[in-house]
Amino acid sequence: MTPRVLDPGALPLPGAAHGEIDAAAVRLKRRSMAVLRRSLHIRTVDTGSCGACESEIRLLSSPYYDFHRLGLFFTPTPRHADCLLVTGPGCRAMDHALLSAYEAMPAPKVVVAVGACPLGGVFGADRYTRGEITDVVPVDVVVPGCPPSPLALIHGLLLALDRIEERITLQEGEQ
Repeated sequence: MTPRVLDPGALPLPGAAHGEIDAAAVRLKRRSMAVLRRSLHIRTVDTGSCGACESEIRLLSSPYYDFHRLGLFFTPTPRHADCLLVTGPGCRAMDHALLSAYEAMPAPKVVVAVGACPLGGVFGADRYTRGEITDVVPVDVVVPGCPPSPLALIHGLLLALDRIEERITLQEGEQ
């Protein structure tokens, strides 16, 4: 499957009315409950980023976005995660950690590449960085930006839930 790339034009502009952000957040909660019948659990892996994407990801937990009211949670273990958010240029020293986190996740699982770095947008491949994380794990959703806004992250998680739903449907069809 080719990764889905978030269309930045589909999002409200930064500084959007709180109602637009609420609408996107409510859509995310409804999709999570409809697809998984429970909360979406997210594991983040930093593969050598500058920290800008992580600061935007952390904003999802702030009172303004209030990620937890939607039943969405960051988990410290990949064994409980449905979604893997990956940031950074894919430092070769992080290959094993990234692959281990991915392999420990239960199916169906999705990988969301956050920012420009995971797909070689800032750093190319050299002896220290891989350039693209697609050589280590398959990427399902790309959230572009340097860094992407929290609203773009919410939209990317909606796309990830769509991909999870596709995989659940495929699994049910095989049985």
